[in-house]
Amino acid sequence: MLAVAVIVFREVLEAALVVGIVLAASRGVPQRGKWVAGGIGCGALIALIVAAFTSEIAGAINGIGQELFNAAILFTAVLMLGWHNVWMSRHAKDHVVEATRVGHEVLAGARPLYALAVVCGAAVAREGSEIVLFVYGIVAAQGGSAMSLLTGGVVGMGAGIAIGAALYFGLLTIPMRHLFTVTSWLILLLAAGMASQGAAFLLQADLLPPLGNLWDTSAILSEKSIVGQALHALIGYVARPTGIQLVFYLSTVVLIGVLMRLFGRASSAAGSRAAPAE
Repeated sequence: MLAVAVIVFREVLEAALVVGIVLAASRGVPQRGKWVAGGIGCGALIALIVAAFTSEIAGAINGIGQELFNAAILFTAVLMLGWHNVWMSRHAKDHVVEATRVGHEVLAGARPLYALAVVCGAAVAREGSEIVLFVYGIVAAQGGSAMSLLTGGVVGMGAGIAIGAALYFGLLTIPMRHLFTVTSWLILLLAAGMASQGAAFLLQADLLPPLGNLWDTSAILSEKSIVGQALHALIGYVARPTGIQLVFYLSTVVLIGVLMRLFGRASSAAGSRAAPAE
């Protein structure tokens, strides 16, 4: 539930941020609410279609081996999570600037009203589709009941919408860069846990060597305990990991972490160079 809540919270917050910026920048435009609501509805519909096809694909190719299918889903989710964090570290500011620009241009009459729907719909569709893939990866790695997944989704969505609304009305004083930094590192550890679990599935299929059993902390912290389940969901804690799982975990943390830092610094340097010209 916690992993689902973190993912849904982050994705909903990003979509809510775009919608809030567009609404704030286009304040005073007649009928803007209807167009934005229509765009959100279309984006949600696209995400639902993606979810439906994901289920069909899963049912169609289960015959090739459940372990291989689960590993493929997990590694795809890891790549998407990594790309998402790296992209946001580089382009988050551009994302906000573009949403603001569209709202202002519609307000000035330079763009038609449907541009609001397109921007908001694209944001909702993108984030919603990512939620579908990431949650499917979490289910493949950790399982969980439908009720726990639903609860996590509702909690994450509610928190994301609430903070997005607070940003729109100017009630939140926490800088967004700090909020996104925390969630980015949480998602990085979640991706590392997925990579470790993907390696475990390939190990079950006899496609990877175990590289030994490293330790057993079951007596200290069982995966079945509340704390153990929480750590397993959030950072991929395993009481009895194999060497190959640790290799995949650490490799994922190092690779994505380094790329986030490199692209984040490049973005900051580009912003510093552009500042004097404004």
